[in-house]
Amino acid sequence: MKKLATIITTAAVVLMTAGFAIAESLSVGTGAFPYFQFGCLAIGGLILVSLKNKYQQIFTGEAIGVFALYTILVSLFTSPVIDAVKALVS
Repeated sequence: MKKLATIITTAAVVLMTAGFAIAESLSVGTGAFPYFQFGCLAIGGLILVSLKNKYQQIFTGEAIGVFALYTILVSLFTSPVIDAVKALVS
């Protein structure tokens, strides 16, 4: 059961990270890809999966929800979102 929960969490982390990469590459092109944010997302996912593997008290849904919120937070600090906020404010 522990292994299955870790595999499900890992799959969710990989899919959300891939979704972030695809969305960013389509919105900004290849020249301005946010490698730093992508790296932060990947490292955060690795940390979350290792915590899920170590502590069985963390529910799978909670871990996936935490990573989804983390993905949204990281995507807020990319240039397309900041440009959209600038346009909205001014």
